[in-house]
Amino acid sequence: MIFVAHFEDLLCKRGATMDLIYKIAPASLWRQAQDRGRFDGAPIDLADGYIHFSTADQSEETARKYFSGKADLLLIAVDAKRLGDDLRYEPSRDGALFPHLYAPLPLDAVVFAKPLPLQPDGGHDFTGLLPNQG
Repeated sequence: MIFVAHFEDLLCKRGATMDLIYKIAPASLWRQAQDRGRFDGAPIDLADGYIHFSTADQSEETARKYFSGKADLLLIAVDAKRLGDDLRYEPSRDGALFPHLYAPLPLDAVVFAKPLPLQPDGGHDFTGLLPNQG
């Protein structure tokens, strides 16, 4: 089962000041997280000791760099304000600050988990998934 919430409904319930960060993950890994009730991270996250996230502006480049040609992925949007002090913005690619979570991701912080379609060129279609997109 893929978790998909109505974004507009969540904004009304939680307030319109939600700060979203994004995780790209295989659908199979997300199903395991749903069974456990939390997301501990992908193998790279476990090896690094934190869960890697991207901001909206960083997500497409993250997909190109690490997930090119990979199918059956989800884009998982998370309300960063619900993660507390375990979320830190730290320098990474080209010195940009990336969100890193030093704890398991609680599923109640997830706003949506939606399929990230693979395009014929190996890239991913983010249309309608990130703010300010069609």
